[in-house]
Amino acid sequence: MSDIKLRKQALLTEEIFHEGGAIADLPLRRVAMVSVIENPFAGRYEADIAGFMKTLEPLGLAMAQRMIAALGGDASVVEGYGKGAIVGAGGELEHGALWHVPGGYAMRETLDNAKAIVPSTKKVGGVGTRLDVPITHINASYVRSHFDAMEVGMHDAPRANELALILVMSTGGRIHARVGGLAKEEISAHDGLR
Repeated sequence: MSDIKLRKQALLTEEIFHEGGAIADLPLRRVAMVSVIENPFAGRYEADIAGFMKTLEPLGLAMAQRMIAALGGDASVVEGYGKGAIVGAGGELEHGALWHVPGGYAMRETLDNAKAIVPSTKKVGGVGTRLDVPITHINASYVRSHFDAMEVGMHDAPRANELALILVMSTGGRIHARVGGLAKEEISAHDGLR
């Protein structure tokens, strides 16, 4: 990661016991990690930026590994994931898109056999901007109980010349999920969708 100028990182964990109904036997755990790095393209238009995705891969892997450790070290407990990026005001939305491949690669590399696309969002914003990072099931995007999001941000980031790169993992679907649709026990196609 020598080509990445990292300013700070944060690891956020949540345990959700109920949403107004009965207390769950096992709380839903969600973890998010944010890495705030210098945006090497801030302040100017650069036509060729794709090479930076490869540079970001080790950062993504390190983040995913720390998140699994925060969940107890067993990657098999992870059922949901998502990723996102907040681009400081000196950058452009496409700089956030640089996180699509390395963020997804990091999740797939650390979560054996994850088949579903890693949902993603990004936006340009100032210091203190927050992002609702979408979450879906790691093996089947249509598992409705796992449609979720986690709001993530930092009070002092991203500065105009920075990127806030985000990964999210969860141990299950929404507490008290009851709106039908494909259940995780019914995953059969193994195509990342159903």
